[in-house]
Amino acid sequence: MAMIALKAPGIQVTVVDLNAARIAAWNSGDLPIYEPGLDEVVRQVRGRNLHFSTAVAEGIRDADIIFVSVNTPTKTYGVGAGRAADLRYIESVARSIAEHANGPKIIVEKSTIPVKTAETIKDILAANSRGHTFQVLSNPEFLAEGTAIADLTAPDRVLIGGERTPGGEAAIQTLVDVYANWVPRERIITTNLWSSEMAKLVANAFLAQRISSINSISALCEATGADVDEVAHAIGRDSRIGPKFLKASVGFGGSCFQKDILNLAYLCEHFGLPEVAAYWESVVRMNDWQKHRFSRRIVSSLYNTVAEKRIAVLGFAFKKDTNDTRESPAIAVCRDLLAEQARVVVYDPKVPAHEIHEEVVGKGKQEPRLTVASSAYEAAAGAHAIAVVTEWDEFKTLDFARIQAEMKHPAFLFDGRNILDLPRLRTLGFRAHGIGK
Repeated sequence: MAMIALKAPGIQVTVVDLNAARIAAWNSGDLPIYEPGLDEVVRQVRGRNLHFSTAVAEGIRDADIIFVSVNTPTKTYGVGAGRAADLRYIESVARSIAEHANGPKIIVEKSTIPVKTAETIKDILAANSRGHTFQVLSNPEFLAEGTAIADLTAPDRVLIGGERTPGGEAAIQTLVDVYANWVPRERIITTNLWSSEMAKLVANAFLAQRISSINSISALCEATGADVDEVAHAIGRDSRIGPKFLKASVGFGGSCFQKDILNLAYLCEHFGLPEVAAYWESVVRMNDWQKHRFSRRIVSSLYNTVAEKRIAVLGFAFKKDTNDTRESPAIAVCRDLLAEQARVVVYDPKVPAHEIHEEVVGKGKQEPRLTVASSAYEAAAGAHAIAVVTEWDEFKTLDFARIQAEMKHPAFLFDGRNILDLPRLRTLGFRAHGIGK
């Protein structure tokens, strides 16, 4: 919404939420989300044509286009628990729109949702329309956290799905015109509703599958003496494969990949395709295995015990340039090490200490073996081993000679993102290990 406000100054954009604290944060100088470049964009347009408000009913009444951008987490209860999407917030928004709408509206699905969710929205709206007409569009987001501003400024594509009816086509064109303020028309793809909803799940599934594929090969590389980075470079030069998403690591995280794959698998089972469901579930299983394999390698390298040993975990966000910790590999690594009775010290430049504790041990719970440091140097001081779990750029420029001197010896280092110069670290005296090396 900030980018639409920036690129289309003639459009008034209002973001509404029932959470007053969150809206207050968006109206403050300290935004609730860390994303490089976002602060500058919001400051430029906030108060001009970008507004944040708790007046949900008023926002619905005033809008011509309503973007539905609520959470669709994986269900933790009932039928489909652990795989199906929880659509309670989608349904709640649809009912609010029907209640407060005062004329025709275009409803745009922005949340990542199962295929056919638009049917649910349309059904609720039709049953409560009070004579108003609604068009439902699908406009999934393909930005990546950490590079979101660049992704929005020059997107690979904008996808808009709608019904192939006169009303649906008119609604599609209305949204096309919004994006055409800055996106070349050839990059705006229009499809039917179901193709658009499906494309988001499939895009994330394919990207995650590439990561799990190269991570499976990283284990084979370690067993055979091959170097996974060299293997990835060689196969990435094949134009049919390409180099992207072939970086071996401790595993993928974030709010989308695992959730969307599990949702895709659940849909496959629902439509009687258990073999297809099993295929996609294997991508998630491989990712989970890779996280635990990394933890096991730390334990085995430290003479099969880390009990009472200090392990510095550098990075807790699921990737660099974000403070998002959802499904972060660091959570699994910390839990595994704590289960082995290690003393775990975490440092992340953007994730606050209370959030690290909540993610690892649960809200309101205490774990004396888990502490949070204010710098990488503080975390590593007196440590038996360092585990790099997030690829923050600042970790590449650390004074590792200083760090090695202040660690217990032999000093171990485990690079879970393959961002460090392992041969150089070994000359400094580290027992240095990478992924697939």
